[in-house]
Amino acid sequence: MSETTTTEKTTIEKTRTETDAAIVTAYLEASMVPDPETAAGYMAPGIEIVFTGARVFRHPREVTAFNAGRYARVKKRMERLDVVPGEGFTTVYSLGTLYGEWPDGTPFEGNRYVDRFTVRDGLIVTMEVWNDSAERLLTKHGVSA
Repeated sequence: MSETTTTEKTTIEKTRTETDAAIVTAYLEASMVPDPETAAGYMAPGIEIVFTGARVFRHPREVTAFNAGRYARVKKRMERLDVVPGEGFTTVYSLGTLYGEWPDGTPFEGNRYVDRFTVRDGLIVTMEVWNDSAERLLTKHGVSA
């Protein structure tokens, strides 16, 4: 029986992290269509999707419905992925900005976001979402606290 060399482990890990980053990108692209059913294909059953304000969703269709009430339309400019290999999983951070329209039709852009994904065995098992929407709305209404 042969031992896996350090070079082989590094190659396997690099391939896994690249694949996991591609899974996250495909999920994000499907979710922006929005196509929540295709997006769900990249997620493990029983996933917990946690949005700002500690809102928990179990399926991308719930996220789509939530966003429909929060924005007239919203898209992401994905600026970069930070990919962190772990033991049997990969953590992928998607960083960028949101753009679109608020419910009243007012356009916005440059709204920073960070999405944190954990990918295991080719499926997203956790997703956490943060963005500046609340800060922007507070500023819009003259609240600078």
